[in-house]
Amino acid sequence: MIGYVTLGTDDLEAARTYYDALLGGLGASRLLQLPEEEGGFTLYGTDWSQPALAITRPYDGAPQQPGNGNMVAFVMDRRDKVDAFHARALELGGSDEGGPGLRADPAMNFYAAYVRDPEGHKLAAFCTAPA
Repeated sequence: MIGYVTLGTDDLEAARTYYDALLGGLGASRLLQLPEEEGGFTLYGTDWSQPALAITRPYDGAPQQPGNGNMVAFVMDRRDKVDAFHARALELGGSDEGGPGLRADPAMNFYAAYVRDPEGHKLAAFCTAPA
């Protein structure tokens, strides 16, 4: 149902550097990149048939602002990948919003970690597979 989610950036090259490294660890790469004079829309994904993440300068020319209550969550097939995502996001300049661990009812096996990218967008990684 979801094709892609878009996050605004004021520093396109810094955002590309961050997401190249962070999403590259998930097997994603740039599927599409427009020139900076066209907003620099950059789409990351594993292939065109899967949901993707885009970064771009805001179309209206105003500074980007992280959404209050917005978050992009990446599904992982193992808990150690959640741990690695969280550590890598922080290493690249993100900030911690909740370290890896079980959330809610432990019987649900909802293991998640939360970060903010350098511009304040909230990201999560989660896994529901048993430990």
